Amino acid sequence: MAPVGIDRWPLRRLRVRGPSMAPTLRDGDVLLVSFRREPAPGAIVLVRWAARPDQLSVKRAVERVGQQGVGQQWHVLGDNQFASTDSRELGPAQVLGVATFRLWPRPGRLT
Repeated sequence: MAPVGIDRWPLRRLRVRGPSMAPTLRDGDVLLVSFRREPAPGAIVLVRWAARPDQLSVKRAVERVGQQGVGQQWHVLGDNQFASTDSRELGPAQVLGVATFRLWPRPGRLT
């Protein structure tokens, strides 16, 4: 379950912390995240880990794991394999939202 209020609005701003998505995203980048968009392989997503329920992470969706529906899990990876804790260590993650745009410092659509 998302922290209270995180998915209350369909879109939210999110600040990236850490190097796990470099070079695509950098520490301090500000993203626009949609909580109503369905993830697809290759999308940049906001996730929660069963092993670390209080931690949210930004990763790249690789593939859906298990059945579709409520609680859908995804195998996700960081773009920087040398500085990312991801599904290789923590297993599948719950996707909470899909990052659609970088708002700052280099505005543009994310693929």
